[in-house]
Amino acid sequence: MTIQFYDLAGGDLNVRFSPNCWRIRMALWHKGLDFDDIPLRFTDKEPIAFSGQKLLPVIRDGNRSVHDSWDIAVYLDGAYAEKPRLFNGSQAMALCNVLRFWVQGSVHRAIQRLIIVDIFNALDQRDKAYFRSTREARLGMPLEQFRVATAEGVQELKAALTPAREALQYQPFLSGPAPAFADYLLFGAFMWARAVSPVRLLDHGDPVYAWRERMLDLFDGAPRKMAGRGV
Repeated sequence: MTIQFYDLAGGDLNVRFSPNCWRIRMALWHKGLDFDDIPLRFTDKEPIAFSGQKLLPVIRDGNRSVHDSWDIAVYLDGAYAEKPRLFNGSQAMALCNVLRFWVQGSVHRAIQRLIIVDIFNALDQRDKAYFRSTREARLGMPLEQFRVATAEGVQELKAALTPAREALQYQPFLSGPAPAFADYLLFGAFMWARAVSPVRLLDHGDPVYAWRERMLDLFDGAPRKMAGRGV
Protein backbone atom coordinates (compact mmCIF):
# COMPACT_ATOMS: atom_id res chain seq x y z
CA MET A 1 0.00 0.00 0.00
CA THR A 2 1.30 3.46 -0.92
CA ILE A 3 2.22 5.75 1.99
CA GLN A 4 0.33 9.04 2.20
CA PHE A 5 2.68 11.91 2.97
CA TYR A 6 1.10 15.17 4.15
CA ASP A 7 3.43 18.08 3.41
CA LEU A 8 3.29 21.83 4.07
CA ALA A 9 2.83 24.09 1.03
CA GLY A 10 2.86 27.80 0.38
CA GLY A 11 0.43 29.90 -1.64
CA ASP A 12 1.77 28.01 -4.64
CA LEU A 13 1.13 24.34 -3.84
CA ASN A 14 4.41 23.45 -5.55
CA VAL A 15 6.37 25.44 -2.95
CA ARG A 16 7.28 23.01 -0.15
CA PHE A 17 9.17 24.91 2.50
CA SER A 18 8.88 23.06 5.80
CA PRO A 19 12.32 21.86 6.98
CA ASN A 20 10.70 19.07 8.99
CA CYS A 21 8.67 17.89 6.02
CA TRP A 22 11.79 17.97 3.85
CA ARG A 23 13.45 15.54 6.24
CA ILE A 24 10.68 13.04 5.54
CA ARG A 25 10.58 13.62 1.79
CA MET A 26 14.29 12.80 1.71
CA ALA A 27 13.77 9.81 3.99
CA LEU A 28 11.07 8.39 1.73
CA TRP A 29 13.25 8.83 -1.34
CA HIS A 30 16.20 7.31 0.54
CA LYS A 31 14.21 4.20 1.36
CA GLY A 32 12.75 3.97 -2.13
CA LEU A 33 9.18 3.95 -0.85
CA ASP A 34 6.19 4.87 -3.00
CA PHE A 35 4.17 7.72 -1.54
CA ASP A 36 1.26 9.99 -2.37
CA ASP A 37 2.36 13.60 -1.99
CA ILE A 38 -0.47 15.55 -0.34
CA PRO A 39 0.12 19.32 0.01
CA LEU A 40 -1.64 21.18 2.79
CA ARG A 41 -1.49 24.72 4.06
CA PHE A 42 -1.12 25.89 7.66
CA THR A 43 -4.84 26.32 8.17
CA ASP A 44 -5.79 22.97 6.59
CA LYS A 45 -6.24 21.06 9.85
CA GLU A 46 -9.15 18.77 9.02
CA PRO A 47 -7.29 16.49 6.56
CA ILE A 48 -4.85 15.43 9.30
CA ALA A 49 -7.38 15.21 12.14
CA PHE A 50 -6.95 11.42 12.04
CA SER A 51 -3.40 11.91 13.44
CA GLY A 52 -4.76 13.36 16.70
CA GLN A 53 -2.79 16.60 16.35
CA LYS A 54 -2.44 19.60 13.99
CA LEU A 55 1.16 19.72 12.82
CA LEU A 56 3.00 18.49 9.72
CA PRO A 57 4.60 16.26 8.59
CA VAL A 58 2.22 13.34 8.94
CA ILE A 59 2.29 10.00 7.18
CA ARG A 60 -0.42 7.38 6.91
CA ASP A 61 0.81 3.88 6.21
CA GLY A 62 -2.15 1.53 5.97
CA ASN A 63 -3.92 1.76 9.32
CA ARG A 64 -0.94 3.44 10.98
CA SER A 65 -0.46 7.20 11.21
CA VAL A 66 2.71 8.84 12.49
CA HIS A 67 3.54 12.50 13.02
CA ASP A 68 6.72 14.39 13.98
CA SER A 69 9.69 14.08 11.64
CA TRP A 70 11.87 12.20 14.11
CA ASP A 71 9.17 9.69 14.99
CA ILE A 72 8.37 9.17 11.31
CA ALA A 73 12.00 8.45 10.48
CA VAL A 74 12.29 5.97 13.34
CA TYR A 75 9.05 4.33 12.22
CA LEU A 76 10.16 4.03 8.60
CA ASP A 77 13.44 2.39 9.57
CA GLY A 78 11.61 -0.12 11.75
CA ALA A 79 8.72 -0.86 9.41
CA TYR A 80 10.93 -1.09 6.31
CA ALA A 81 14.13 -2.53 7.77
CA GLU A 82 14.93 -4.30 4.51
CA LYS A 83 15.21 -0.94 2.73
CA PRO A 84 18.29 1.33 2.93
CA ARG A 85 18.75 2.43 6.52
CA LEU A 86 18.28 5.97 7.77
CA PHE A 87 20.17 5.12 10.97
CA ASN A 88 23.01 2.58 10.96
CA GLY A 89 22.40 1.16 14.41
CA SER A 90 21.40 2.49 17.82
CA GLN A 91 24.60 4.47 18.31
CA ALA A 92 24.11 6.30 15.02
CA MET A 93 20.52 7.06 16.02
CA ALA A 94 21.62 8.48 19.37
CA LEU A 95 24.27 10.70 17.76
CA CYS A 96 21.77 11.78 15.12
CA ASN A 97 19.43 12.83 17.89
CA VAL A 98 22.13 15.16 19.23
CA LEU A 99 22.52 16.59 15.72
CA ARG A 100 18.75 17.11 15.53
CA PHE A 101 18.77 19.42 18.54
CA TRP A 102 21.79 21.33 17.26
CA VAL A 103 20.06 21.94 13.90
CA GLN A 104 16.78 22.98 15.51
CA GLY A 105 18.39 25.16 18.17
CA SER A 106 21.17 26.87 16.23
CA VAL A 107 20.81 26.47 12.47
CA HIS A 108 17.04 26.87 12.26
CA ARG A 109 17.10 30.04 14.34
CA ALA A 110 19.90 31.58 12.25
CA ILE A 111 18.08 30.80 8.99
CA GLN A 112 14.71 31.87 10.34
CA ARG A 113 16.09 35.30 11.23
CA LEU A 114 17.07 35.74 7.59
CA ILE A 115 13.96 34.40 5.85
CA ILE A 116 10.99 34.84 8.17
CA VAL A 117 9.45 37.67 6.15
CA ASP A 118 10.08 35.71 2.93
CA ILE A 119 8.17 32.78 4.44
CA PHE A 120 5.26 35.07 5.27
CA ASN A 121 5.24 36.49 1.74
CA ALA A 122 5.19 32.98 0.22
CA LEU A 123 2.08 31.88 2.12
CA ASP A 124 -1.47 31.57 0.91
CA GLN A 125 -3.50 34.61 1.95
CA ARG A 126 -5.58 32.45 4.30
CA ASP A 127 -2.45 31.41 6.19
CA LYS A 128 -0.83 34.81 6.69
CA ALA A 129 -2.83 35.90 9.75
CA TYR A 130 -2.29 32.49 11.36
CA PHE A 131 1.44 32.54 10.69
CA ARG A 132 1.91 36.09 11.93
CA SER A 133 -0.09 35.61 15.13
CA THR A 134 1.47 32.28 16.11
CA ARG A 135 5.06 33.24 15.25
CA GLU A 136 4.91 36.65 16.84
CA ALA A 137 3.49 35.12 20.02
CA ARG A 138 6.35 32.61 20.03
CA LEU A 139 9.04 35.18 19.25
CA GLY A 140 7.66 37.97 21.41
CA MET A 141 8.04 40.54 18.64
CA PRO A 142 6.83 41.39 15.12
CA LEU A 143 8.25 39.34 12.25
CA GLU A 144 9.92 42.42 10.81
CA GLN A 145 11.68 43.11 14.09
CA PHE A 146 12.93 39.52 14.38
CA ARG A 147 14.38 39.63 10.85
CA VAL A 148 18.09 40.41 10.81
CA ALA A 149 20.08 42.30 8.18
CA THR A 150 21.38 39.92 5.53
CA ALA A 151 25.12 40.43 6.12
CA GLU A 152 24.75 40.01 9.87
CA GLY A 153 22.49 37.00 9.51
CA VAL A 154 24.76 35.20 7.05
CA GLN A 155 27.68 35.60 9.45
CA GLU A 156 25.55 34.25 12.29
CA LEU A 157 24.62 31.24 10.17
CA LYS A 158 28.24 30.70 9.15
CA ALA A 159 29.22 30.49 12.82
CA ALA A 160 26.34 28.13 13.61
CA LEU A 161 27.46 25.79 10.81
CA THR A 162 31.02 25.41 12.12
CA PRO A 163 30.60 21.78 13.32
CA ALA A 164 29.26 20.68 9.94
CA ARG A 165 31.91 22.64 8.04
CA GLU A 166 34.72 21.05 10.01
CA ALA A 167 33.35 17.54 9.55
CA LEU A 168 32.74 18.00 5.81
CA GLN A 169 36.41 18.72 5.22
CA TYR A 170 37.04 15.03 5.99
CA GLN A 171 33.99 13.27 4.54
CA PRO A 172 31.46 13.94 1.75
CA PHE A 173 28.38 13.64 3.98
CA LEU A 174 27.64 14.15 7.65
CA SER A 175 26.83 10.45 7.82
CA GLY A 176 30.18 9.49 6.22
CA PRO A 177 30.69 8.19 2.67
CA ALA A 178 26.95 8.14 1.92
CA PRO A 179 24.02 10.30 3.08
CA ALA A 180 21.54 9.25 5.76
CA PHE A 181 19.12 10.92 8.15
CA ALA A 182 21.82 13.07 9.78
CA ASP A 183 22.25 14.78 6.42
CA TYR A 184 18.52 15.15 5.89
CA LEU A 185 18.18 16.92 9.25
CA LEU A 186 20.48 19.72 8.11
CA PHE A 187 19.48 19.66 4.45
CA GLY A 188 15.86 20.36 5.36
CA ALA A 189 16.93 23.69 6.82
CA PHE A 190 18.51 24.73 3.53
CA MET A 191 15.49 23.63 1.50
CA TRP A 192 13.35 25.77 3.83
CA ALA A 193 15.28 28.81 2.64
CA ARG A 194 15.67 27.69 -0.97
CA ALA A 195 11.90 27.35 -1.40
CA VAL A 196 11.02 30.91 -0.42
CA SER A 197 14.00 33.24 -0.17
CA PRO A 198 16.47 34.93 -2.55
CA VAL A 199 19.06 35.28 0.23
CA ARG A 200 22.36 33.55 -0.59
CA LEU A 201 23.25 31.66 2.57
CA LEU A 202 26.59 30.09 1.63
CA ASP A 203 29.82 31.07 -0.10
CA HIS A 204 30.76 28.83 -3.01
CA GLY A 205 34.05 27.92 -1.34
CA ASP A 206 32.36 26.69 1.83
CA PRO A 207 32.46 22.89 2.32
CA VAL A 208 28.82 23.16 3.40
CA TYR A 209 27.98 24.65 -0.01
CA ALA A 210 29.66 21.71 -1.79
CA TRP A 211 27.77 19.29 0.48
CA ARG A 212 24.48 21.02 -0.26
CA GLU A 213 25.16 20.68 -4.00
CA ARG A 214 25.74 16.96 -3.54
CA MET A 215 22.51 16.71 -1.59
CA LEU A 216 20.57 18.52 -4.33
CA ASP A 217 21.85 15.95 -6.84
CA LEU A 218 20.62 12.92 -4.84
CA PHE A 219 17.84 10.71 -6.20
CA ASP A 220 18.48 11.77 -9.80
CA GLY A 221 18.36 15.42 -8.80
CA ALA A 222 14.84 15.24 -7.37
CA PRO A 223 15.48 17.88 -4.65
CA ARG A 224 16.89 20.30 -7.22
CA LYS A 225 13.81 19.89 -9.41
CA MET A 226 11.43 21.04 -6.67
CA ALA A 227 10.26 24.66 -6.74
CA GLY A 228 12.95 26.92 -5.33
CA ARG A 229 15.09 30.01 -5.79
CA GLY A 230 18.29 28.16 -6.74
CA VAL A 231 20.59 30.17 -4.43
